[in-house]
Order: sequence, then structure tokens, then C-alpha cells
Amino acid sequence: MESAMTETVITSAGLARLSDELERLRTDGRREITERIRSAVSTDADVNANTDYLAAREEQAQLEYRIARLEERLAAARIAEPDAGNGLVDVGERVRVRDLDTGKRHVYELVGALESDPAAGRVSVESPFGRAIIGRRRGDEVVVEAPRGRIRVRILGIDAAVATP
Repeated sequence: MESAMTETVITSAGLARLSDELERLRTDGRREITERIRSAVSTDADVNANTDYLAAREEQAQLEYRIARLEERLAAARIAEPDAGNGLVDVGERVRVRDLDTGKRHVYELVGALESDPAAGRVSVESPFGRAIIGRRRGDEVVVEAPRGRIRVRILGIDAAVATP
């Protein structure tokens, strides 16, 4: 029976970040958890009553779940290849916008859902903002129906994204 993996769009920088995280979890993460379990077992012969052991085993289960999810998602990833020359907002590009209500300027990188980090300026193409601006051009005014209300922006520019680890 085939699993129903959905293809996920990701930038090359995002793929590198997630691959690095996966490798770190597989090596350092597993080693640290194994050491904690070994240490907890050596201090108390009754592992069922040993809270340090039980906590470490729970953390190990969470680590293995995260590793499995990353492996699954990376296996289904398709690297976005933006066409910076076409003048359209695409995944993997930086978009400069001005909020038409406040006048503030913002710069966002449009990324796949796996690498979204709004605090770092990486906005998912699947978010309300991402869906509203994808395929738009410099000079377009866009209305975004966001969870916090309606946002009106003008696209000031579209640039190739700078790869950040």
C-alpha cells in the first residue's frame, strides 16, 4: 500500500537548513538522549520508578518522531526554482512591500510551509499573505484577508532571495 505523501515546495536554502537539522538530530540528538538514558539507569535499578529515565525515554520518543517527520517531508520535497526575470512573485524570492494603511515597509521571503518563520521574515506560500501575493507584479496593490484583519499592501519590488543557513 502506497503512502499518500503530498509534495512539498521548499527553497534550496530551506532544504539545506532542514537537512542540517535532520543530521544533527540523528547524530548529536540521539547520542545525547542515549547518554541521559544510560546515566538514569545507572543511578536507579528500578527504571519504572525512575523519573529521569522515564523523562529521557519520552524525550527519545519525541526525537524519533521529529526525525521520522523530517525524513518524510524531505522525501516529498520539491525544490522551488524561482524565475527572477519574469517579474512575478514566486516561492524563493524576496518581496518588498509597503503597508498602505501604516506606510511601513517590510521585506519578506516567500517560502514553502516547512521553512516558514514569520519572525525571521520567511512567509509561507500557503499563508493568507503568501497566497495573496504569489504571481503578482511590482506595483500591484494586494488586499490580504489575514487572521488579524484586512491588510492592504503595494508590492515595491521582487528580488532573488539571499540564501541564509
